[in-house]
Amino acid sequence: MTGIIHYETFILTGILLNITPGNDTIFIISRSMAQGKKAGFMSVLGIATGSLIHTTLAAFGLSMIIAKSILVFSIIKYAGAAYLLYIGYQMLTDKTSLNTDVSFAEKTINLKKIYRDGVITNVLNPKVALFFISFLPQFIDSSVSNTVLPFLKLGITFTITGTIWCLILANFASFLFSKLKHNKTLSNYINKTCGAVLIALGIKVALSGKN
Repeated sequence: MTGIIHYETFILTGILLNITPGNDTIFIISRSMAQGKKAGFMSVLGIATGSLIHTTLAAFGLSMIIAKSILVFSIIKYAGAAYLLYIGYQMLTDKTSLNTDVSFAEKTINLKKIYRDGVITNVLNPKVALFFISFLPQFIDSSVSNTVLPFLKLGITFTITGTIWCLILANFASFLFSKLKHNKTLSNYINKTCGAVLIALGIKVALSGKN
């Protein structure tokens, strides 16, 4: 493939990295278990969109600003952490799961908002930007003068493999939810627990450094 070296190795390494649990994995599983398959799938699509945005920024060198500026890195990191805390708080205080009609509760879920949450949490994770600008260049031919297209191809490939894996995770997590959702008390407990997990994730992001 033009401008790309060891493409097969990249795909294999990318898949191994995709299946390694991370912030996105926690976010998707939490959404899927608390709000069902559609919510999980929309979270996956949102995160995939965020990855494509990171790919584009890395391809055009804009992610280097994040890598070189502690201030920019910190602003994005804390914004992302705050948004995760906000989502977690909303899930903790959500009264929808207390509705006796579970199917009605699922229908009232705002899928557009869930998609937006996925995009924002991924874009506002500066470590994703650092990953793209450190990992992808290793598979780009150093003799190529214009690296934009190889960057985009690698980023899209990584996003596709990651999306497939995340859809599997979302489907599995929502399957567990479907077996428990008719128990109103347990369903509400799961929703609150997932909210608490996202709050913990937000705190983790806020306390993390560049390394």
